[in-house]
Amino acid sequence: MKKETGNKIRLGLFVIGGALIFLVGIYFIGQKRLLFSSTIKVKTIYHDVNGLQAGNNVRFSGIDVGTVDDITIISDTAVRVTLAIDRSVQKFIKKDAKASIGSEGLMGDKIVNISAGTDGGPEIENGDMVMAMEGSTIDEIMKSVKVTADNAAHITGNLADVVGTIKTGKGTIGKLLMDTVFADNLDATMVNVKQASGGLKENMEAAKHNFLLRGYFKKKEREAEKKEKQQEKEEKKEAKDSSTK
Repeated sequence: MKKETGNKIRLGLFVIGGALIFLVGIYFIGQKRLLFSSTIKVKTIYHDVNGLQAGNNVRFSGIDVGTVDDITIISDTAVRVTLAIDRSVQKFIKKDAKASIGSEGLMGDKIVNISAGTDGGPEIENGDMVMAMEGSTIDEIMKSVKVTADNAAHITGNLADVVGTIKTGKGTIGKLLMDTVFADNLDATMVNVKQASGGLKENMEAAKHNFLLRGYFKKKEREAEKKEKQQEKEEKKEAKDSSTK
C-alpha cells in the first residue's frame, strides 16, 4: 500500500514538473512572439520577400520589436507582408517609415528592419501601410562579385600578355628594354645629336666674328637691349601706378 502511494506521489510530481516546464516554455515563446503584449499591425508590399517567413523578427534600431504575422501573395508581382509590432514602440515609428528585408548574418534567418521616419512626423497607426524598401539579395551580390572577379582575371591575363611581349623584345617598349642592339643605336644617335649641337654652337660663334655678318649680329644685340630696357621701363611705370592707387 505504501509503495503504491509513493509511486503515485512521484508520478504526480513528475506530471506537475512537466506541466510547469511546458507553461514556462509557452510563456517565453509567447513573449518572443508578442502573444501576451498589445500590438499594432501594419502592412507593406514587396515584389520579392527573399525567403521571409511568418514568425521572423521585426527590428527597429537593432531591437526586436515585433514579428512577421502573415505573408500573402496578392498578384504575380506583389506580396503583402503583415507585421505585428509592439505598441510600446509605436510612438517612435512615423508614418513615412520604411521597411526593408535583411538577414541575421550572411546566411541567417530573414528579418524586417523598420526605419524611424521623419523626426517630428505623425506616428504610425494600426492598419497603416509602410513603404517597402527593396534591398540587394545574396544572389545579386554574388553575381556582382563574380563579374568583378571575371574582370580582374581578364585584366590579369592582358597584363601577362603585355609583360610576355616586352620580355620577348616585341614592340617599341620591348625593343627599348630588351634589344641591346636597338639600345646601342639609340645611344649612338644621341651622341651624334649632341655633337651636332656642339658644332652648330661653334659655327654660330664663328659667324658672329665674321666681318661680313658682324654688323648683323651687332644690330640684333642692340635691338634686344633696347627691347629689354623698354620692358624694364614699362614694369617700373606699372609698379609706380599701382603704388599711387
